[in-house]
Amino acid sequence: MDFNVKKLACGAGVFFTRAVQFTEEKLGQAEKTELDPHLENLITRADSTKNWTEKILRQTEVLLQPNPIDHTGARIEEFIYDKLDKKLPSRTTNTELLGQYMLEAANEFGPGTPYGSTLITVGEYQKRLGGAERDLLQASAVGFLTPLRNFLEGDWRTISKERRLLENRRLDLDICKARLKKAKLAEAKAAAEHELRVAQAEFDRQAEVTKLLLEGIGSTHLNHLRCLQDFAEAQATYYAQCHHHMQDLQRELSRCANSISTPHSAPVVCPDPVSSAFLSGPPSPGASVSSLSSQRPLAMEQTQLPVTGTRKAKVLYDYEGHDGSELSLLADELIIVHTVPGMDPDWLIGERGNQKGKVPVTYLELLS
Repeated sequence: MDFNVKKLACGAGVFFTRAVQFTEEKLGQAEKTELDPHLENLITRADSTKNWTEKILRQTEVLLQPNPIDHTGARIEEFIYDKLDKKLPSRTTNTELLGQYMLEAANEFGPGTPYGSTLITVGEYQKRLGGAERDLLQASAVGFLTPLRNFLEGDWRTISKERRLLENRRLDLDICKARLKKAKLAEAKAAAEHELRVAQAEFDRQAEVTKLLLEGIGSTHLNHLRCLQDFAEAQATYYAQCHHHMQDLQRELSRCANSISTPHSAPVVCPDPVSSAFLSGPPSPGASVSSLSSQRPLAMEQTQLPVTGTRKAKVLYDYEGHDGSELSLLADELIIVHTVPGMDPDWLIGERGNQKGKVPVTYLELLS
């Protein structure tokens, strides 16, 4: 107990002398040891990195989870599952919830009615859009938000701790310099010089440690650069999927409208999007919706039409064909593409060896 009291008193004395030195420096009554210009630049760069990382992190969270209440709840839920060392369950997106409401409404209004069948079609696509949004949220959380948060909660705390320690060492150094100037007796000067040498050595050692940590900010920038590229890639995939789904939905709704306007037709029911969402092209005049599923694959018919020109294309994302008329794709592969007269401008005919089929334009980068 006696030892602890002495240690506490010693610590309080050191804190008091540092506070006095700091106050006198602010009032211009004491000299302050300036840091190395290179170290000062590193500190400025680190502070800027921390501030902008916080802003980018907060705004990205707002972008991915616009509702502040939902965002707070999501963070609390994430914290609890992290502490329990359990995997966070996937959250239902608002778009998926909208799709589910539409499907439930269709069942109540009657799935055989024009309104009910259209609700089913739109609801299914809303759920697909919500699934794409959930994939974006998961990819962004793992590949972008988590690394930024780890920097702020891990590396930056270590840097801040060492910087505070450096500031204390600097204050101790300036205190020793002030004592040496005030010393009058030779014995007091000798003691002050010894304390100054020790303080100078500790300050130099801490300055090197802090400098090494601050120079690691460059590696942090490279890591965040890769994470930013992954985030942009996830966004590109998400928007491409949304564009593709909405084009298919527009085609489905157009079929419904054409069927409704066809005289002497059977009761109108929109096609089931699960089985026919990816059938291409409008139906032939007078054809009923029920006959669409019995049409021959469009790719077989297109091979008999004149080709308007061929060129190479690079595949940007994986794509799985939804029926025999479409060609499945792998990211980064090269294929030959061309179009035919009267073909939907959002699609091209792709060829890979002996394989041929329709491919969506949004998944391709056309090469010269």
